Amino acid sequence: MAIKIRLARGGSKKRPFYRIVAADSRMPRDGRFIEKLGTYNPLLPKDSEERVKMDIDRVKYWLGEGAQVTDRVSRFLEAADVIAKKDRNNPKKAVPGKKAQERAEEKAAKAAEAAAATEEAAAE
Repeated sequence: MAIKIRLARGGSKKRPFYRIVAADSRMPRDGRFIEKLGTYNPLLPKDSEERVKMDIDRVKYWLGEGAQVTDRVSRFLEAADVIAKKDRNNPKKAVPGKKAQERAEEKAAKAAEAAAATEEAAAE
């Protein structure tokens, strides 16, 4: 059985609240879980101690049993110095899409034409 430490959503519409749970990876996101390990309330300020609460001892136990953590939970654990920080690199994230690149090229070409025209006018 593959165990994951992940978030299970609770709360009402537009008011999210998450439980940090150890669950079988085949179970649905908000479905059955093995153990509740903590809570996460994204509506609280980032510097609030109540925003993320975890039972670190139980998290370490599940990690020792071979549980995998999701990306969001791994960030919480990295902030709590439970697991080592991962190097994350997505160099394509900042690159504009094809259409935006085409528009930028067209704009640069028009600017070059305008600059050339002003130089010719100044030379005459």
